[in-house]
Amino acid sequence: MNVTISKSDAVNARLTVAVEESDYRPKVVEELKKIGRTHQIPGFRKGHVSLKDLERRFGKDVTADVINREVFEAVMKYIEENKLNVLGQPVPVEVKALDFTQKDFTFEYDLALAPELNVKLDKDETIPYYEIKVSDEMVAEQDEALRKRFGAQVPGEEFEKDALVKGSIFELDENGNVKEGEDAIQVVSGIVAPMYFKDKEQAALFEGKKVDDKVVFNPWKTCDGDATELSSMLQVDKARVADLHANFQLTISEIIVVRPAEHNQEFYDQVFGKDKATDEASYLALVKDMIASSLAQNSEMVFRFSARKFFVDKYGDMQLPSATLKKWLMNRDEALNESNIDEEYSKMEPDLKWQLIKEAIANLAQIKIEESDLMELAKNIARQQFAQYGMTNMDDETLTNYAKNILADKNYRPRLIEQVGDIKLFDAIKNGVNLDKKEVSIDEFKEIASKI
Repeated sequence: MNVTISKSDAVNARLTVAVEESDYRPKVVEELKKIGRTHQIPGFRKGHVSLKDLERRFGKDVTADVINREVFEAVMKYIEENKLNVLGQPVPVEVKALDFTQKDFTFEYDLALAPELNVKLDKDETIPYYEIKVSDEMVAEQDEALRKRFGAQVPGEEFEKDALVKGSIFELDENGNVKEGEDAIQVVSGIVAPMYFKDKEQAALFEGKKVDDKVVFNPWKTCDGDATELSSMLQVDKARVADLHANFQLTISEIIVVRPAEHNQEFYDQVFGKDKATDEASYLALVKDMIASSLAQNSEMVFRFSARKFFVDKYGDMQLPSATLKKWLMNRDEALNESNIDEEYSKMEPDLKWQLIKEAIANLAQIKIEESDLMELAKNIARQQFAQYGMTNMDDETLTNYAKNILADKNYRPRLIEQVGDIKLFDAIKNGVNLDKKEVSIDEFKEIASKI
């Protein structure tokens, strides 16, 4: 089997595969004999079918399968051995049934080749990097949130904005009286959280209320008619609240308020781990670091957008094998055809250009992804997930075991590999170009981000 290549330009090539009978005939005979050994063929004893009969019954199908398989393997082997950077897959020039009146065949495939890019990381090039200043107000707000998170829930005498309200919840009729009858919804021991009401006017109805007071409110409005929330609040099936717009009366039996934790060693240990902070100053310093770490993710996101724009603007004017790529896309997706392929291709072209630039940078920076990199990222993800539930000081063994479970997920693992690749890619860019670092306020940063 002879495979040859001809290039019409730097990004378009055609492979020609010349197949002679000697290339495929031995394999066809082998496949036919296997069928004879393993298949029960009517009119013959198993394993006692002549090659001639096998040829008559299965010859054309087996020959076509063998030739197609051998040609495809030859094409892929040629691409691998010659280190051709092919975009997509080889595209058959013509698809037609084999003419078995002949013994030798010729197949042609068009290849979409990736353009060669001379991408550079140059310290003479500058990309802005915006660092968000952590203000005293941010620290105070975060401190308040932490004190509430680790505070105590205690009975209160009067409603406060973050309070939970317990009591009986009775449906009212159109006259504002408690509804009677079997179809009336009556919750003897209910609980509501006005702080989470979507309609703030409904939440305001609880202001100034005390134990034994009555509040008339509309559950439907509190959650925009969400059936799950309504059925939970009123302790009935979703079907009963599908179109329930009635008012309800809540007779308050208990008000649960949050008393923020005090600044003391026990609180500091709960938030950051034992003895990480030993006084208010060191605690507030760690709070500031916590906020800075969170805001750094926003800075990184904006930097990545800026870096992508910089490199696409500089190297995006590349030659692409558009015609071949369009054929490949139509071959793999029945929804694409001559009438819509141009529009769809124009949508994917910017991402394709950026992907090619990324690969060029990765090769230039010799980026490699190690298992230890994946483990570190998985541990960071585990740490963030625990932190969402207030567990900010998990030990390394727990984080490692949780990370192993994350990495064992075959569907999730490829996403981690991509994330690690991006982290290393943009780190290489940061090290390779000049970063124009600027400290900005949160409002200034929002304005910058809105224009990207």
